[in-house]
Amino acid sequence: MFEPLPGFRDFYPEECRRRDHIFRHWRQWARRHDFEAYDIPTLESRELLTRKSGEEIVSQLFHFEDQGGRAVALRPEITTSLARMIGARANSLKRPIKWYTIAENFRYERQQKGRLRSHYQFNADIFGEPGEEADAEIIALLLESLRGFGLSPDDIVLRLSDRVLWSLFLESLGIEGETALEVLAIADKMERMPREALEEKLTPYFNEATEEFIATVEGLRSRRGIEELESTLLALMPSTPLRERVAARTSQWNELLRSLRALGVGDFIRIDPGIVRGLAYYTGFVFEVFSVDEKGEPSGRALAGGGRFDGLVERLGYAAMPAVGFGMGDVVLADCLAEKDLLPPLVDAPDFFCVVGGDEERRLALEDAGRLRRDGFRVRYPLKATGFGKQFKQAGQSGARMALIYGSDEAASGSVRLRDLRSGEEAVVPRSRLFSVIHRSLEDPETLHHLNQDHDQK
Repeated sequence: MFEPLPGFRDFYPEECRRRDHIFRHWRQWARRHDFEAYDIPTLESRELLTRKSGEEIVSQLFHFEDQGGRAVALRPEITTSLARMIGARANSLKRPIKWYTIAENFRYERQQKGRLRSHYQFNADIFGEPGEEADAEIIALLLESLRGFGLSPDDIVLRLSDRVLWSLFLESLGIEGETALEVLAIADKMERMPREALEEKLTPYFNEATEEFIATVEGLRSRRGIEELESTLLALMPSTPLRERVAARTSQWNELLRSLRALGVGDFIRIDPGIVRGLAYYTGFVFEVFSVDEKGEPSGRALAGGGRFDGLVERLGYAAMPAVGFGMGDVVLADCLAEKDLLPPLVDAPDFFCVVGGDEERRLALEDAGRLRRDGFRVRYPLKATGFGKQFKQAGQSGARMALIYGSDEAASGSVRLRDLRSGEEAVVPRSRLFSVIHRSLEDPETLHHLNQDHDQK
């Protein structure tokens, strides 16, 4: 028997309901923050992807040569293709550019909890705005979308850090350029790497000072206030110009934090220099969101992550453009919502269920079903003739609000029997008035009861 390929998922209707529930929330919050939707091709140039991430990413790609001899790959992420789109039309796009997408990504890598070879991701980005207000807007969208699922500051935390301060710290040690990026890639894994392995990775850069460097970094990572972090960094700076750059940067930190508090998401924020984001293209504030354990500490895999990447568009060969954004995957998020019992019952039910008798009654039911569907309602009816008892059972199980009953007596009198499947209330309605009664009953659940009272009085 055949099964999905390793790391890929089938979405049966119940799984689709859960996925669509998540997608609806993402779209809702993106629109509330005035982001516009875009989309990109599933297949991308392999050269474009390696231009951003280097040849080492090839081992993680589903890549091949197409019939035209082009080296192509299934997209592993969205940001590179988005930067290509923005760069190609930069002069004609009104800034700031606030775009979002929900797209499937593919990575050929080892499967583990929260990570598959195919997943859907919510990406939101702002291009063309270099200031902290864009960072605040992106972070606010990320946190508000998570709060929309019912997650509170007791459930999740956004760990906020800064590649600029990290770079200034490394510069004070004489480490710059590509070497600094290599050290940052190692620092990004410090939480997950055994001490012995960490020392082995860092020794080529620091030699006998490796343990001192690790101790200093651990001290920085423990700082939770911006003033505390600033004073620690200033004490490490050997020159006045570096100290002035640290002070200028912490002033920008304060602007960002003020905006986040004003936007109502300050309670989710934790200053945490331990977040580095190992990708080389990050240039400023970086962040990751984690679920928290019973002690209030981050745990598990990140729910989302992002930051500022001002150099990516230029790196692809276009005019320079500042940018900031995030990505959030559906797999880890769905696991988190399930663990915290925040996935509601998702019933995919019709509005109306037609219960029909013989051929003539079926014709009448189909005419009314077609009209209701054109009016925007969802209607179900049996595709083959069955007894009334079985149909009523199916109607109850369907989750429909109302049954429209077409029996021989109703057909003979030119009427339809309406039954509210929640209250059990029934009323016989002339077909000429059926649609007006249905619309009234949706506004007033007592409509069928009032119709019965009127009939009894007559």
